[in-house]
Amino acid sequence: MKFFPVELLFVCVVYLSGKMFTFPQQTSTAHVKLSTTREDFSAVTACLRSFTDLSRNHILFSLATPSAANDFLLFKKAAAGQIEVYARDVTAVFDGQEYKLNAWLSVCATWDSASGLEQLWLNGKPSCRKFTSAGSNITGHTIITLGQEQDSHGGGFDAKQSFVGMISDVHMWDHVLSPCEISRYMDNLNFTPGNVLNWRELDFQIIGRVLLEEKQNICY
Repeated sequence: MKFFPVELLFVCVVYLSGKMFTFPQQTSTAHVKLSTTREDFSAVTACLRSFTDLSRNHILFSLATPSAANDFLLFKKAAAGQIEVYARDVTAVFDGQEYKLNAWLSVCATWDSASGLEQLWLNGKPSCRKFTSAGSNITGHTIITLGQEQDSHGGGFDAKQSFVGMISDVHMWDHVLSPCEISRYMDNLNFTPGNVLNWRELDFQIIGRVLLEEKQNICY
């Protein structure tokens, strides 16, 4: 187990298969910053696995640029079964989601600027497709964070929206994955890793009280 004190900034490129980030407490500081050199996206797919007991609002994935703090965002609302997905600062609300506490969940979200459509996948089940923002790419210096929701580019964190729990298997692509590829990710089968963020070779910075641990597996 590795532990990084609050005052330490940890920067690394690590092969993270079989590992997870643990966010052990509610704070307005602790987060993981994921690095990418890409600054122009006409489409996005982001996937991750999360484990939490939070029933309040909390962030899952936050991508910000100088022009839009919520350029691409996955946000769990306190309302039961409700998840928001933002693209270009415009949100779609997905209701009726089986977002279980104290269980590993596999989450993917997609957006395409040509159609303006978003879709959410939770544990292999697709949502209906909803319109948010069309005709405008995500452009500019990209900052991606886990554990904190960006209300400004790289900052504006609110402890009451922070994530507490574990996150693993983060991938991001610059296109909309096919349903078959998403299903392969959901089932943890052989899939093409993200070409923007690749958990198997992730460039990241740990800021504050976040642990990098072996992913817990239950033995029967």
